[in-house]
Amino acid sequence: MKVVQLSGSLRASVGKKETKAVRKNGGVPCVLYGSGEQTCFSVRSVDLEKLIFSPNVYQVELDIDGTKKMAIIQAKQMHPLTDKPTHVDFLELADDKLVKVGIPIRVTGRSKGVLNGGRLMTIFRTLKVEGLPKDLPNEVEIDITPLRIGQSIRVRDIDMPGVKTLENESAVVVSVKMSRGAVDTDEEEGEAGAEGSEEAADATEE
Repeated sequence: MKVVQLSGSLRASVGKKETKAVRKNGGVPCVLYGSGEQTCFSVRSVDLEKLIFSPNVYQVELDIDGTKKMAIIQAKQMHPLTDKPTHVDFLELADDKLVKVGIPIRVTGRSKGVLNGGRLMTIFRTLKVEGLPKDLPNEVEIDITPLRIGQSIRVRDIDMPGVKTLENESAVVVSVKMSRGAVDTDEEEGEAGAEGSEEAADATEE
């Protein structure tokens, strides 16, 4: 998993008045937990938004007034109107401690079913997994090339070494559905059939 740096400042107080002042000055109140004591700090909203609105999931190297900790974003609160972060919880990482996180899914390839007119259905955008920080991938890559109309890829079909999937194993992650005008044919069979028809026509002409 990719690592990014984020600088923060310790919060002297955690009362409502101080929290409002942090937000008014362009900051976001944050909490780091996971190692016993909680650390209350703030970061610049503009820096935090780059992480929150990214499709990727990162390990974050927090620098809080000179003290560095590795963490991931565990929870966040967003303003209902501005969609800006109002509070973020970070979970401190340890090399020997399992962590639960949602890994983004990236679909690759060109499905035979889609080429034949089928409709691609992506059910999961992220996959909840559990693993050690060193084993967590940047993304879950799924090749849909072999999928024909009516076929799907389920959670149990995805292999991630060292990582445990927390979703239902039988759940469909991506599938190709029949749509109006779709024809479930194999391109290779179609090409072979066309060549056979041409050979038959040549023989008839002779």
